[in-house]
Parts: sequence; structure tokens; C-alpha cells
Amino acid sequence: MLARLTDVGVPQSRQSLSDRLGHWLDWTHAVVLSTALDGKPSAMDEALIFGSAEEDECTRVRTSLANAIAGDRAFAIARQRGADPSFGEEGGTNEMVDYSVFRQRYLAIQRKIQAATGNLRGRLRDTLAQMTEDTARLAAVDAAMERALSPREQTLLAHVPALLGDHFERLRQAEQDTLADAQISEDTSAILPGAWLDVFRKDAQNVLLAELDVRFQPVEGLLAALRTHSLVSHV
Repeated sequence: MLARLTDVGVPQSRQSLSDRLGHWLDWTHAVVLSTALDGKPSAMDEALIFGSAEEDECTRVRTSLANAIAGDRAFAIARQRGADPSFGEEGGTNEMVDYSVFRQRYLAIQRKIQAATGNLRGRLRDTLAQMTEDTARLAAVDAAMERALSPREQTLLAHVPALLGDHFERLRQAEQDTLADAQISEDTSAILPGAWLDVFRKDAQNVLLAELDVRFQPVEGLLAALRTHSLVSHV
């Protein structure tokens, strides 16, 4: 998606997943991960039982975040809001629209997604850690992977607002060029000034939703492990 928005060709990697992970993990991370895989978890006094409450909470949080993205005024299309020049609504010109407004909102939602998914991941991991030795080992591995990979993930995702800023400027310039050409040919009837902003808003929403999906992948993995253990324990 980002490759499409940035108009940059990204060749498909020929490396295997293990090879790519090798570039992200240094020797200290490898030692911690090996310890988590080979270590013997502490014995559980009383195993917890996985119920629907954890899954319901994950669904609630994900729905809430998706709704926050869809309902944020900065990224809602023009017809969903009243006129507001600070967001580039009708009545504002291209020159009045400042990307910094969108960047601030994007960063705020990014932080909200990170905090919410991190909290869920930790809670699910705590539940796994108190069930059986196998699930406790899985929880330890997930914790080790989070410590190892999160810094790289944060660095990569931190570049997204800048990439969207470039996309914002390209869309604005493209409309200005189109309007200039239309004025020369005296045919501006088919052009809706400011339409590029709604294109940008929709693209930004889609990128945020994609980031939400990425952030929820570890959560979904832990939920799947809890479901599997619950099914096996009832057989």
C-alpha cells in the first residue's frame, strides 16, 4: 500500500523469513529467545481457564480503534463534516491546507493503537503464562520477540507520516497542474477543486487501518494459542 502511495517500486524480497529476521535480531536477542525456548517455566499453582471475556475485550478494542480512525474529523471526507478551513473544507484554498494538522492527528492515532495493542498483548501473555508449561513457554517467546522486534517496528512505522506528507504534496500539486492545464484550454467544468483532499484522507485512513491490522497480528496469534489450548483441554 505504501509503495503505491509513494510511487516507489519495491521488489519482492528473495530472502526467507528466517534470513530476514536474522537482520533484525542481534546476539543478545538470540540468547534471550533461546533461553525462552529451552527454559523450563515455573510450575503453576492453579492453571487459569481461557474464557470469552479476553476475546470479547480484544474485539471491543479493535472495533473502537477502527471507529476512531473512521470518525476522526481530520480524515473524514468533506461531506461528512461542516466547513472548517483548518481541515481544508470547502471555502479553503489549497494554500490554506497545512499537512501538519493531519500529521498530528495521525501520530495521535498511532500512539493510541500502539498503547491499546500493547496492553492487550501483555494481558493475553499473562494469561498464557499461567495456564500450562507449554503456554508459559509461548508467552516467554512472545515477550522475547516483542523486545527484539518492537524497536525496528517502531522505527519503520515512524516513517509513515513523512511518506504520507509526500503523498499529500503530490496530490495537491497534481490538482494544481490539472487546473492550470484546464484554464489554458478553458475547460474547467469537469474539475472539482479540492477533490484531492478527500483522496488523501481516504488513503490516510486506509494506511491507519492497515497499521491497525499489523499491530493486531501478535494479539491474534496469542488469542489463537489460547483458543487452541482451550479446545485441547476440553477434549
